This record gives sequence, C-alpha cells and structure tokens, in this order.
Amino acid sequence: MNPTERMLRACRGEPVDRPPVWLMRQAGRYLPEYRRAREGVPFLEMCRRVDKAVEVSLQPLRLLGVEAVILFSDIFVPVAGLGVAVDFEPGPVVRDPIRSLDQVAALRTPDPRESVPFVMEILRVLRRELEPTKVPLLGFAGAPFTLAAYLIEGRGSKDFATLKRMMYRAPEVLRALLARLTEMTVAYLNAQIEAGAQVVQLFDTWAGLLSPADYAAWVQPSHLEIASKVERVRAPLILYVNNGAHVLDAMLASGADVLSLDWRVDIGLAAKRAGARASLQGNLDPCALAAPAERIAQLVREIADAAAPARGHVLNLGHGVLPETPVGGVRAFVEAAKALPVRGPS
Repeated sequence: MNPTERMLRACRGEPVDRPPVWLMRQAGRYLPEYRRAREGVPFLEMCRRVDKAVEVSLQPLRLLGVEAVILFSDIFVPVAGLGVAVDFEPGPVVRDPIRSLDQVAALRTPDPRESVPFVMEILRVLRRELEPTKVPLLGFAGAPFTLAAYLIEGRGSKDFATLKRMMYRAPEVLRALLARLTEMTVAYLNAQIEAGAQVVQLFDTWAGLLSPADYAAWVQPSHLEIASKVERVRAPLILYVNNGAHVLDAMLASGADVLSLDWRVDIGLAAKRAGARASLQGNLDPCALAAPAERIAQLVREIADAAAPARGHVLNLGHGVLPETPVGGVRAFVEAAKALPVRGPS
C-alpha cells in the first residue's frame, strides 16, 4: 500500500495495513535545515516564494520520512485578499481591527486563484515533485472563527475578550464577518484541491475557548457549511479544534471526514463515540517528543491501540511541533509509527 492509498483510505474509513503518519507544523524552526532556508527571509516572503515554500514543505519528507507533505504557508495568507492589512510580529497583527458592519461590508470577495496565485503554484509544484514517491499532498486553511478572533482582537490573545464581548454587544457584526470568512474559506480550499491538494485540513485553533452552547451558535454553522461545499469527494476534509474535548459531539456532527484531536482528548473514548461517522487523527502531546525513543515508541503504540476501534486513524500530534523539539524525537515518532504491526491486507 503506497502512502497516498494509506492516507486516503484511513481518512475515508476504509481498511489499511497501519495508520499513516505526519505531523502538524512538521516544517519549522526545530529543523536546522529550515532555519538555514529562512535565514534573512521574512516569514511572509517565505510563504510567497515558490522555491522557498516548496523546499521547506519537502524537508520533513526528505529528512524524517513522514508519509504526507503539507503546504508551507500560514492561515492568514489568504486574508490579504479581503483587503485587510496584516503584519507578522511574529504572529499576525491586524492594522485596523474589524469592529463594525461598515468594515465587514468593505471587505473584498477574492478569487484565491487571483489573490494568492503563489499558493496554487506551490501546490502544483509540490504535486509534481511528490508524484514519483506516491506521498500525498495536504492543503489547509484557518477556520472562520479563528480568523475572526485575530481580525477582531487585532493580534493574538489568551482569552480574546474583545471577540467574546462582540458576541454579546454586536452579534450582527460577528455573524456578518463569519459569513464572509466562510465564503472565503470554501473558495480557498476548493482552489487548493484544484491545484493538487489530496487532503485538506481546517484549523480552528481558538474555537475551544467557547462553551458547548456558544460553539454550537458561533462555530458549528461555519464548519457545516464548509464541509458541505468543499469538494470532499476529491479530497477528504480534516477538522482540528484545539482544546476541543468538550465539543467532541459537535465536531462529530460537522460533516468532516476526519477529526484531529489534541492530547486532552481520550482517543479511545473518542473512537467509540465516533463510530462510523468520522476517522480520527492524533494525538500525542508535542512535548512528549522530548522523551527517549523507547518511550515515544511506547506512546505511539498506546495511541494506535486506543484508536484501533475508530473507522480510520492517522497518527499525528495533538498540536504542532514546538520550536525546541529535538529532531531525534520527531524521527523516533515517525519510525515508531512505521514499525506498528501490520493488521492485514487492505
């Protein structure tokens, strides 16, 4: 079974020999080769330069043997097409945070093929590079609620209080913004699929801030619309909600093909809860990659065994690789996943 077959079948709940393995934020500062490629190059330029983005996207495959490659980019890359000025210091900083209906009405409705053509070219080049290896290519987007959190707050925050106050003081502004961002996200993911992405992941990093009731009101409608409009027949959709153990049932109702779980979720219980509704991805604590190789291998086996009742499972972390992670720990994780016992022919 080649890596593309293994990944697509796991995402769709079809039999595989063992779980495929990749890591969120697998191209990043923990790799010396990435730091050399980044030297003297601003982050946004790295995202826009086809040669650089292709180079660092492929590093985890060539250096670590991961079984999927994800586009090197940032969730805020397509936001510039709305007409929003964003800088990175190093996280996104919005020059004029959105606080009114007039600001939402002034946002453009971009065609991602025209507003971020470099993203599509990066995907096309990566797909050509990966074709001989049969390693699948992943695209991704930030979810509307998480993008809205930054656009309203103006920058990162521990609690996004400005955003949450808007839910109560000016709900019409937030609803209008989420509608516009949902439209943008659908178009962006479908354009990525057209350009060669074989799986796409939706990152909702900040939706876990909400109670189950607020999640149902403010987040779930966007997830449902995205899952219904993204071309999932061509590319399965993975949904990641950080700190989302308390909204697992709502995630299961999203329509996503795969739920990516953080380490706070008991993946064994999630597998039983999910049944045939969705495959699972995850969910090792990224800090565990500092452990000795033998301990990492034990944790991989435990996660794989616990997730075995799921209709499908993709081995991954519960969040992205941290900057200070030892490269040896990442390699041990990948090798342990590949060493899992074969469960039988597909």
